[in-house]
Amino acid sequence: MISRREFVTGAGMLALGAGVISRAGAASLPEAMVAPGVSTQPPRLPSTGRPFHPVVTLNGWSLPWRMNQGVKEFHLVAEPVERELAPGMIARLWGYNGQSPGPTIEVVEGDRVRIFVTNRLREKTSIHWHGQRLPNGMDGVSGLTQPAIESGKTFVYEFVARRAGTFMYHPHSDEMVQMAMGMYGFWVTHPKDPDFMKVDRDFVFLLNNFDIEPGSATPRVNTMLDFNLWAFNSRVFPGIDSMHVRQGDRVRVRIGNLTMTNHPIHLHGHEFVVTGTDGGWTPPASRWPEVTLDIGVGQMRSIEFDATEPGDWSLHCHKSHHTMNAMGHQVPTMVGVDQRGIAEKISQLIPDYMAMGEHGMGEMAEMSMPLPDNTLPMMTGDGPFGSVEMGGMFTVVKVRREQQPGDYSDPGWYRHPHGTQAWEWTGNLPDALSSHSAGGQSMPAKHQERMDLKAHKPQGHTGHR
Repeated sequence: MISRREFVTGAGMLALGAGVISRAGAASLPEAMVAPGVSTQPPRLPSTGRPFHPVVTLNGWSLPWRMNQGVKEFHLVAEPVERELAPGMIARLWGYNGQSPGPTIEVVEGDRVRIFVTNRLREKTSIHWHGQRLPNGMDGVSGLTQPAIESGKTFVYEFVARRAGTFMYHPHSDEMVQMAMGMYGFWVTHPKDPDFMKVDRDFVFLLNNFDIEPGSATPRVNTMLDFNLWAFNSRVFPGIDSMHVRQGDRVRVRIGNLTMTNHPIHLHGHEFVVTGTDGGWTPPASRWPEVTLDIGVGQMRSIEFDATEPGDWSLHCHKSHHTMNAMGHQVPTMVGVDQRGIAEKISQLIPDYMAMGEHGMGEMAEMSMPLPDNTLPMMTGDGPFGSVEMGGMFTVVKVRREQQPGDYSDPGWYRHPHGTQAWEWTGNLPDALSSHSAGGQSMPAKHQERMDLKAHKPQGHTGHR
């Protein structure tokens, strides 16, 4: 938690809108809470204001508020931050309240909202409330609807949350640089009636991208298309938390895209419908089943499905390069080339040299390859049966019958019932059928033993390692 005292500059004055306030005035600001960590925080029911069913921000949290004479007040601080993209890699980004993306803001339709925005960057900024209906002067476009927020100053935005829906916030000042550095966050306005469009579990996350060269930590802000890290809420697999739901739950996933390209998001094992867009809820008659949804730049989509099928189901972008971690674009293709001894010799001359595997890139996920400091393998992450060979925009939806309502803890890896898992062909179909469909073991004994160990091992904050 950041104290109020920390927001008072050396001169003892802060800008508030177009004016200034004293130290005593600064003390009246709501405290700016900082990120509690990189793990997904469980939802917290509102202690003040009108009731709503809170969302769960993947690898994130929702910003607390205070009530001031009926106004819901928040405090955002734009500042440099460090974000762990996955264990083994830290990125130097810009964000809000100690994290990129910033904390999710949750309000109720009809709430009067007041947001204090303090600028701790060394350049000016602003905040645009993407998708909101509000007075023009609160739209947050520096130079057009307001003066920019200079370094060390605090501005106030105040408006009524007029319609329920899923929104974002991000700068509209030096936007190319500031968004490339990770400045954005999610905003959810809940319906007045908490039972309207009610679901059992409601997840949110942003799609984002970075260009961070292997061995470095700061994004290259001039990149237009050739990004090498693709993330859910500034986390890449295996650092992205899994989503834990109870079998039979109605599940909503709200996704906002602030990358430079579209993303076909694919869910395994279930079909879903699109129930919300940037413009609001979609009429029931307009919905149809999908398993892959293409989300364009600057768009938000809410999908819903009934979690009827137990298991560990993948959720990922279907652009193959977006499920990989950082790689240099000059990595040579060496498929089919005998590289025995070559890579070692070249690496003596070029320490950061890296080549594609001889038989494909999957083998690279299992090799202990020397990597530059602060660099993740391109394909990584372990499951119960070995390397998952994924990265980037990839996570798992864990559906369990025994998961209790309101329980978001990791249930561990799924234990497949006998006869429900692919098995190795041994050349004897009747034996294979009898040993699997007639009650035989559904996985090789060595994998079952490994799974048993993982089931009793603490999962950590990623849910994947």
